[in-house]
Amino acid sequence: MKKLVSLMLAVVMVLAIAAVASADGVKVGIAAPDVTHGWVAGVAYYAEKYCKDNNLEYNMTVSSDAAEMAANLEDLVAWGADVVVSWPQWSGMETAIQEVIDAGIPVVNFDVDVDCEGIYKVTGDNYDMGYQSAKYITDKVGDAAVIAVLDVPSSGSVCQLRKQGFYDYLTEIGYDTSNIFESQEDAFTRDDGLKDMADLLEKYEKIDAVFSMDDETSIGAIQAITEAGRTDIKAITGGGGMQEYFRMIADPEYADLGAASALYSPSMVIDAIKTAITLLEGGEAEPVVVIPTTIVSAENVNEWLDPENTVY
Repeated sequence: MKKLVSLMLAVVMVLAIAAVASADGVKVGIAAPDVTHGWVAGVAYYAEKYCKDNNLEYNMTVSSDAAEMAANLEDLVAWGADVVVSWPQWSGMETAIQEVIDAGIPVVNFDVDVDCEGIYKVTGDNYDMGYQSAKYITDKVGDAAVIAVLDVPSSGSVCQLRKQGFYDYLTEIGYDTSNIFESQEDAFTRDDGLKDMADLLEKYEKIDAVFSMDDETSIGAIQAITEAGRTDIKAITGGGGMQEYFRMIADPEYADLGAASALYSPSMVIDAIKTAITLLEGGEAEPVVVIPTTIVSAENVNEWLDPENTVY
């Protein structure tokens, strides 16, 4: 855990530095939140990698609240950003972002909604993550299985949509949900996954599958299952795109667990940058681009492993 925190802090330090000059003169401004989760660090990794690989001049700012992000957006405009990719995590960002748009700078919002005129958005599909996870689990464990749902109410619409997709699929196929139970976690962390899964294993003698909605919580849950010596779990999902979890999926040691991840990859930020540049060059783009969910399992995980990514 300390190693991950150190990596996150290192990424935060790097984010504030403007990179190499662009071959075509395009200046990309990226307004990101502070690193509070490994997934956020992953977004930074892919954004920087894409800009460097394509000789784009970029300036990535990091903010801890709405006021700081508003100030950073002003700084990006003053820096001369031709396009801006914004990723606000707080309410009250509409005015600051609208001012960037009104200045004639294309803005593509990443992952979250902001009510601004003329804004574009690139996002994953939380609903489909739950839907595809339910399909994966039921294909693995069959009918009338005992399924633990690891909910994180503090995530707001994230878990709400993932749960909705999960249960909607079960309703579609007429699945017996009488043996499905929910456990509430405080946050998307491996420590929460470890603690809550350990409690569930003590409480329930048999669990066939675990609907975990995040790769970090899945890592903790797998640790609890392994330490308890339980062999009844035959499917566990995750969510995100974490390389550490992908390596566990590929590891024969965990093969019997049927681990998988509903991909909500931080690499989506690349699509946001591409969309912004398309708009700058006078091209057309859909106002909202939703990246469909891919299930990463032992069957295809090698396609998603990235040895260069030591951040997330």
